[in-house]
Amino acid sequence: MPYLDFDLSQKVTLEDVVAAGLGVLLIVVLAVVARWLLNRAIDRVVHRASKGAVPGVLRHGKAAGLLNELRPGANARRAQRAEAMGSLLKSIVTGVIGVIATLMVLSKLGVNIAPLLASAGIVGVAVGFGAQTLVKDFLSGVFMILEDQYGVGDVIDLGEASGTVEAVGLRVTRLRDVSGTVWYVRNGEVLRVGNLSQNWARSVLDITVGYESDLDHVQAILKQVAHEVYEDPAFAGDILEEPEVPGIERFDKDGPVLRVLVKTAPLKQWDVSRALRERIKIRFDAAGIRIPATITAPMATEGQQ
Repeated sequence: MPYLDFDLSQKVTLEDVVAAGLGVLLIVVLAVVARWLLNRAIDRVVHRASKGAVPGVLRHGKAAGLLNELRPGANARRAQRAEAMGSLLKSIVTGVIGVIATLMVLSKLGVNIAPLLASAGIVGVAVGFGAQTLVKDFLSGVFMILEDQYGVGDVIDLGEASGTVEAVGLRVTRLRDVSGTVWYVRNGEVLRVGNLSQNWARSVLDITVGYESDLDHVQAILKQVAHEVYEDPAFAGDILEEPEVPGIERFDKDGPVLRVLVKTAPLKQWDVSRALRERIKIRFDAAGIRIPATITAPMATEGQQ
């Protein structure tokens, strides 16, 4: 326990008591006012941060219209993130003002606070060395929330663990993979994050056909099928732009590989990919086009569903 030095050699008069009481009251009032003003400022910042707009790269075309329809959910998530950071800032402000006001009150009452400050410094150094990992996790969690790297409901890839985010805390992130396993990942251990569901996604299909196939005919069928899916009312809110068929992606041992690219709403790329596979198979069978290998897609777009 720190040694508190009270100077009892001097006589305490009524005037001294009144002056000390008024000083303490003034300190408390100033602390309350300062906390109220800072909380008001934080509320204003949180209110501004909770407002957002469609990303600039998506402001034109069908993507902007569809994302505007999706914005209520995005705005709610942005508001939750801003409120979480606001609550954290308010807690920090309250703690700092409370500690400063307490020390000032003790000093006003004649308590020698130097031993308290020295003890607090020693304890702070000890805690800093002993809780480096905890502090690292906490700071990483703060920046993840502040930067909106991912949120609840996003499908992310953290390296060894990947899946749907179920909870984002200041210390750990909880996610569930496609097999149902729940992973708890410390925020300080996250070195890179792959978010498969932020703003928009892309369905990427690589279709292999036989070397004897008429590639012009194959590309025409792929474009037609992709356009039909794009115009299908069932996918009106899922596909953001006209699908692309760039052409031959590469040559495999089984035949040339053609790629189909479809820009979709978040988390809709897997449904669109399944529909495209089914329709492409039906059209290829009708046209007598042989598929020597299964249709595959890169892990970046197909990894979780």
